[in-house]
Amino acid sequence: MVLRRKNSPLDCFLILLTFFKSLKAELIWRNRWETRRQAEGAIFQYINGFYNPRRRHSSLGGKSPLAFERKAA
Repeated sequence: MVLRRKNSPLDCFLILLTFFKSLKAELIWRNRWETRRQAEGAIFQYINGFYNPRRRHSSLGGKSPLAFERKAA
């Protein structure tokens, strides 16, 4: 177990590690693209079309950001 303060540099680093692990497991390792531009487009789509709005986040109690915002409104 790692003891750390909230919002410490280590905390931010661990958040980034989690994001990149999800990106690789859910997109990168499952696909092949012919060009770098196609890969960049797929990554952009993943982040803006799925990861940010619809993917369930533990920090939101297992809800997607859209569901969390609907409940809060």
